[in-house]
Amino acid sequence: MPTTELTGEPKPGSLQNSGQSSMPSTTPDSTVAGLDKLDTVTSPTTSRASRIYSVLWPKLSAVALALVLWQILVWSGWKPTYVLPGPTTVFSQLGELVTTGSFWHSVSITMRRAALGFAIALVIGSVIGAFVSQSSIVRRAFGSFITGLQTMPSIVWFPFAILLFKLTESAILFVVVLGAAPAIANGLIFGVDHVPPLLVRAGRVLGARGFTLFRSVILPAALPSYVSGLKQGWAFAWRSLMAGELLVIVGNTSSLGVRLDFARTMSDAPLLLAYMIVILIVGLCVDAVFGAIDRRVRRTRGLGT
Repeated sequence: MPTTELTGEPKPGSLQNSGQSSMPSTTPDSTVAGLDKLDTVTSPTTSRASRIYSVLWPKLSAVALALVLWQILVWSGWKPTYVLPGPTTVFSQLGELVTTGSFWHSVSITMRRAALGFAIALVIGSVIGAFVSQSSIVRRAFGSFITGLQTMPSIVWFPFAILLFKLTESAILFVVVLGAAPAIANGLIFGVDHVPPLLVRAGRVLGARGFTLFRSVILPAALPSYVSGLKQGWAFAWRSLMAGELLVIVGNTSSLGVRLDFARTMSDAPLLLAYMIVILIVGLCVDAVFGAIDRRVRRTRGLGT
């Protein structure tokens, strides 16, 4: 009979050795990595076409519903067609309109005014908002005044603007700035008010003081509300600009508002509605840009998906 060696070392192929080879080895790093995967929110991968479709179909459905209701209103005979034309007539007029150079020249004039007015309002509103948010005395003195300016209709400012600047570009820019700057300032003030105090204390512990604290800690934390204020400020600026172009005709400039008023004077309902659609589309496109920026800022801070 073969003899068996009684030693403490396991033989190759023994039960102990085979058990160790059959069990997977685990390390603390792999365990932590597995737990991290449990906390990670994963979304199913979708194609670009599917994502675009999921974004567009609600908007396209709303547009289709509006067109159907518009056509039904025309068919009802509530107003004659020379006063309320149907969608086909208006979009045919719009198609002819966008092929002319004068149309795009009018769009460029309006967009130049909007960009300049909003840029000035951005600087003024940001400076005022930062100053008011950091001083309790200034806030008690001017906080409600800024909100009061924001609630005033922009059309109220035009008689005063015309009195100051006559029928010039400055009158239009004056009202655009007054319409947008308070909304931007309030957006920044609201964002600063909702910065967690723990972040401010942590910044001070790290040595940030004064302007450095505001620039490096407070402003980044208030960025979501600040971007929302910019979005609201653009809406006020766009409405103020359209009101200004309807009331203030500067020289021989032919902006969108001037062409809209001209169509109204000539009782050209299809042309009037075509320009209204253009103004609506421009406003929605710029608002969509601000909306994308707002969603990106919130997503990077874990405030949205």
